[in-house]
Amino acid sequence: MEYVSPEGLRLDGRRPTEMRQFRAEVGVVAKADGSASFEMGNTKVIAAVYGPREVQNKGQQMNGQALVRCEYSMANFSTGDRMRKPKGDRRSTEISLVIRQTMEACILTHLMPRSQIDIFVQVLQADGGTRSACINAATLALADAGIPMRDLVTSCSAGYLNNIPLLDLNYVEDSAGGPDVTVGILPKLDKVTLLQMDAKLPIDIFENVMQLAIEGCKAVANYIREILLENTKKLEFRRGV
Repeated sequence: MEYVSPEGLRLDGRRPTEMRQFRAEVGVVAKADGSASFEMGNTKVIAAVYGPREVQNKGQQMNGQALVRCEYSMANFSTGDRMRKPKGDRRSTEISLVIRQTMEACILTHLMPRSQIDIFVQVLQADGGTRSACINAATLALADAGIPMRDLVTSCSAGYLNNIPLLDLNYVEDSAGGPDVTVGILPKLDKVTLLQMDAKLPIDIFENVMQLAIEGCKAVANYIREILLENTKKLEFRRGV
C-alpha cells in the first residue's frame, strides 16, 4: 500500500513532516487537583491528577521523595474494536509504567517527601499516537495541579514508511507494521526522557526519524506553553488582577 502519494501527500492529506492538529483544555475534571484533555488529530485523551496527598499505603511511603503512581486505561468505545479489554491487561500495565517513569523524570519529587501523586489517564478516542497524547495530557494536568516540575515533558512519534520518515503517525500508518519511534523530551533542558522503538532501523535513518520526533515534541511544548499562558490570563481576569 502507498502511504505517501507521488505528490508527497499522506492518506489524511498531510505532508510527511506535518503534525496533526492539536487541541487542549485544562481544568476539565472538577474534583481533581489538576486535569486536562489533549487531542492529536482524532486521538483524544483525558488526564486527572490528585495530590500531593497523604500516602494511602504506608508501606509505600518514601521519606526523601513523593510516590508517583499512574493508571492508564482505554474507554471501551475508544476504538472500532468492540471487544472488552480486561482492566489491568498487559498493554495497559506497560503504558502506565512508561507514563509514570516519564513523569518521574520531570516532577521535583524531593520537594514533596512522604506524599503521593496519582495520575489517571484515559483514552477516549484512539487513532494512533495514544502514548504521546497521554504524556502530553498528563503534563498539562500536572501543571494545572501546580506540581513543581523541572520542565514540561512532551512526547511525539515518528515512523518510516515507503522509505520516507513520517511525523505523528495516525492509526492506519501505525498499523502498517513499519518501524516507529516514540520520543519524550524535556525541551528547555534538551534531555530525552523516553525513547521507544518497535523495529530495527539503520542508524542514519534512525537519527533522521528520531530528530523528526524531537521536532514534533518541541512543537507540542510550544503549544502547551500557549495553553498554560492563556489559562493563567483567564485566572488573573477572574480574580481581577
